[in-house]
Amino acid sequence: MDWLQALILGLVQGLTEYLPVSSSGHLAIGSYLFGIEGEENLAFTVVVHVATILSTFVILWSEIDWILRGLFKFKMNDETKYFLNIVVSMIPIGIVGVFFKDTVEEVFGSGLLIVGCMLLLTAALLTFSYYAKPRIKEEITWKDALIIGLAQAAAVMPGLSRSGSTIATGLMLGNKKEKLAQFSFLMVIPPILGEALLDVLKAMKGSNPFGDISTLSLAVGFVAAFISGCLACKWMINIVKKGKLIYFGIYCAIVGAITIICSFL
Repeated sequence: MDWLQALILGLVQGLTEYLPVSSSGHLAIGSYLFGIEGEENLAFTVVVHVATILSTFVILWSEIDWILRGLFKFKMNDETKYFLNIVVSMIPIGIVGVFFKDTVEEVFGSGLLIVGCMLLLTAALLTFSYYAKPRIKEEITWKDALIIGLAQAAAVMPGLSRSGSTIATGLMLGNKKEKLAQFSFLMVIPPILGEALLDVLKAMKGSNPFGDISTLSLAVGFVAAFISGCLACKWMINIVKKGKLIYFGIYCAIVGAITIICSFL
């Protein structure tokens, strides 16, 4: 992987981690087009995922600070309830990540066909949430958090957008748009860091853990993912508030259809 490929894939990761179009699907497509696989792809994926998590801390630091300040008061307040909802939302992805991640990867892999099909499913979810008109709730309940967490767990499938699945599910449950995007991005921090750690531990078992990818390529990918992640995170929060997810549904449908066609060529 040269620095230009790292730049492009880093931008793709940063943008698509928060936009509801599937970062895993777009990285799989990009890696396929560039012919990148194996240890190089694993090392790069870990680095850009960490970069996008850092961008979340930057954009949502005021909310993270609010949660931490309330949490360390050691009493049941709004901040503690919010934190507990995040913990509840992590349960499904934690179970899948620890016990079934390798099984999912072995059964479904990351081939273009499954990526295309999951992009179409993402499009269907975004479209349905756009037209659904549930009764609006004031707060995200622990039951909502669990159901949204189940949607996040399902998004281990390559091409099924994590942010798209969680936000669309939350909207269909009747949660307020203003609070939902923020919750969706905060709940994803622990799973992505956990996934990155598991990938590192898995790679360290090999003789050449991270392949021959250069430090320059990793650095370029990291910076690109971080900057584009900051922009996409802030942009996506505003998009959810305005209820414009249908356009991403159309995009996912088009890209998914093209990806499926390409998988047979």
